[in-house]
Amino acid sequence: MDTAPSPDELPPRSSLAAFFMRFRVYLTSAAVIAIFVLMAVAIYRLTEEVRYDDVVAALADTSWTSIGLAILFTALSFAALTCYDINALDYIGKKLPLATVAMTGFSAYAIGNTAGFGALSGGAIRLRAYSRLGLSPGDISRVIAFVTLSFGLGLLAVASLSTLVVAPRLASILAIDADWLRAGALAVVALLALLLVFGRDGRAVTLGRLSLRLPDTRTSSRQFLVSAFDIAASASVLYVLLPETHVGWPTFFAIYAAAVGLGVLSHVPAGLGVFETVIIAGLGNTISIDVLLGSLVLYRLVYHVLPLILAIGLVLVSEVRQLASHPMVAGMGQIGVRLAPPLLSTLCLILGAMLIFSSVTPTPDTNLDFLSDLLPLPIVEGAHFLASLLGLVLVISSRGIAQRLDGAWWVSVVGAAAALVLSLIKAVAVFEALLLALFIGAMLLNGKLFTRHASLLRQALSPSWLAATAVIAVGAVAILLFVYRDTQYSHDLWWQFEFMEDAPRSLRATLGVVVASTAVAIFSLLRPVAYRPDTPIADELSRATDIVRQQDVADANLVRMGDKRLMFSESGNTFIMYGIQGRSWIAFADPIGLEEEMGELVWQFVETARGAGGRAAFYQISPAMLSYCADAGLRAFKLGELAIVDLTRFELKGGKLASLRQSISRGARDGLVFSVVEIPDVPAILPELQAVSDAWLAHHNTREKTFSLGAFREDYILSQPVAVLRQEERIIAFATLMVTETRKEATVDLMRFLPEAPRGAMDFLFVSIMQHMRETGYETFNLGMAPLSGMSKREIAPVWDRIGSTIYEHGERFYNFKGLRAFKSKFHPSWQPRYFAVSGGTGALMALMDVTLLIGGGIRGVVGK
Repeated sequence: MDTAPSPDELPPRSSLAAFFMRFRVYLTSAAVIAIFVLMAVAIYRLTEEVRYDDVVAALADTSWTSIGLAILFTALSFAALTCYDINALDYIGKKLPLATVAMTGFSAYAIGNTAGFGALSGGAIRLRAYSRLGLSPGDISRVIAFVTLSFGLGLLAVASLSTLVVAPRLASILAIDADWLRAGALAVVALLALLLVFGRDGRAVTLGRLSLRLPDTRTSSRQFLVSAFDIAASASVLYVLLPETHVGWPTFFAIYAAAVGLGVLSHVPAGLGVFETVIIAGLGNTISIDVLLGSLVLYRLVYHVLPLILAIGLVLVSEVRQLASHPMVAGMGQIGVRLAPPLLSTLCLILGAMLIFSSVTPTPDTNLDFLSDLLPLPIVEGAHFLASLLGLVLVISSRGIAQRLDGAWWVSVVGAAAALVLSLIKAVAVFEALLLALFIGAMLLNGKLFTRHASLLRQALSPSWLAATAVIAVGAVAILLFVYRDTQYSHDLWWQFEFMEDAPRSLRATLGVVVASTAVAIFSLLRPVAYRPDTPIADELSRATDIVRQQDVADANLVRMGDKRLMFSESGNTFIMYGIQGRSWIAFADPIGLEEEMGELVWQFVETARGAGGRAAFYQISPAMLSYCADAGLRAFKLGELAIVDLTRFELKGGKLASLRQSISRGARDGLVFSVVEIPDVPAILPELQAVSDAWLAHHNTREKTFSLGAFREDYILSQPVAVLRQEERIIAFATLMVTETRKEATVDLMRFLPEAPRGAMDFLFVSIMQHMRETGYETFNLGMAPLSGMSKREIAPVWDRIGSTIYEHGERFYNFKGLRAFKSKFHPSWQPRYFAVSGGTGALMALMDVTLLIGGGIRGVVGK
């Protein structure tokens, strides 16, 4: 039952905060759309005297020399961008093959620059690629943070310094007082210089409870040079595409840096509209706006589309079998396979937008004359309208491509093939056809990656995807209004069908896109999200326990509690056990069953949670699961370490186990007798076990836990063997045993003892259990997890690790972190990390709170122990 109060029960301030937290994703997406609409209106008004034909003429007048220089500067900019990743890896002390790092960085920026949300879209690329190269989630998060922060600080630094140099000229263009510009730039430079001085030796700066390790002088200087070179090269891409102008490069550089910064802050995909508005406002008085618009269009093609196409080409090259014999190329091929879905998804999104935008722009008269001699008008009209709808289909299916859906692969390939034919029929658009052909070829070569049998139609678009679709639809309307601003509107336009009349065709195509995209948005937003799966029935539990018996993980026996929901793979041979608390769908540990089905099952779980309006999370997963979680867009955080004892080497000999030998000797003197009661004989001792359990709960003033722990329930206790300690024929302690038929691993769940049990009784019990398991052929013994253990204390560690290590060091008042680690350490285990993976890093704390409530049985269980 949901324990959250109703909105009416909350005070006004809490209601507002709760409303924002609940709908923050939708509010952010709505803000992105609103910003784009405002920018589109601003551009429309700034270009009132500009005509579409003038822009086309300006494009045609651009020399190939300028285009060649723009391509050169683009290459230099992306070379600098890859240095961000190289410097980040050097900063955290990791070494990876240069070729694979360069390919990963290049692909991340090719997608981030085009799709927007660079820290997220580019970060997802790095997470997929670097996890394959062996970096931990903490290392990858530090790389992403370094790259994001260094770009932001570098942009601030170079923009401020350039503003100081050209303040009078910039002030005259922007109609701002030069002194105010200098003051703002000086303040930013002073702040950055202060940070540089404080961090000259790599020292940490503490602000309240937040401690941030600043890069040393060498790292800061090197990164500043990289940032300055990158921004200067990217600015030069647009500058060489501009006509001859009296605006100097330093002045232009300052305007360009401001436009890039505002575009990034807007979160509009690729800063579309925001970047153009700032450039036009800054340069519109000095350069003809029609020529400026033409240069901006070319800039987008050269700096955004061309690198993405090149990244796709690199992936295609990595697919060529005969090149895989070389170790370096083989390594790039592995990363290429990892990057192919997001790259293809971004290209599909761009092609969809291209088809939509081309449907609202006029077709050259020469092309129409050529078509009129070959095809009847109805075919051309139909091709024009259908091509725009196919563009929307590609935009929508691009999300499924990122998720490797087989349905999305078929829809995209068939849709692109049809669009290729229609693009030739409607306008002889050779460039469009070539790009679509490239996309189809890339999809065919990478078809083996799209093996997920999920329904494309049942995938509701997330708010961010709906925002991207809305931006494209609004952009199409804005282009339509700009191109045909001199056309007098009348209702008759809807019914005009003539070869040389483009406005009616564009009007109908725009209406089709807007209606179809609105229908998709309504379908996505109004889908029911209150879906809550039922708890498992007896047949499902029986099937799950059969799977558990045949695998190696002893903790999987927690499924016998019946308190968790189950999700099976398509074959029924693998399952996930999970609970739902609030919005969090929390899977416990790794999927159980066949390893080859785990990746698909992770996707299935994440998508089901999202479709129900929840956040997916995996609690206590092993490192083997990290790559699957990264592919599904989850972010991992370290929870602690699992203690595993190698029973094949466990002997009470030598000095390091002297304390355990003493516990055995003391227990024998106290008259403790150990035995294992097998399942058929457990009912006979159940009343005694119940008495011990009740006494233990009362003594510790606690209540039963669930989810990641078992509770004393009769059916659960009777389902497994029990290890007992007797003193004078009376049971004084017991532990339920969790085992599987493979005899790979054993562990315990419930551990209860009487308050009057002799000191050291639990040591005696554990040692006896391990000796018994070793004698019966088990290989390892799982002592369970030590929470927050093994968290990094280094200054360069992620914030999550530093918070965890602080709680571990000073949180003994609330939980016996050190004591639990010390108890397990007595058995000299090997320590294996365990992680918490969640969709959306900002939801990690909320999901962890939900885990706590799930284990404790709600708020009352947590507060009342």
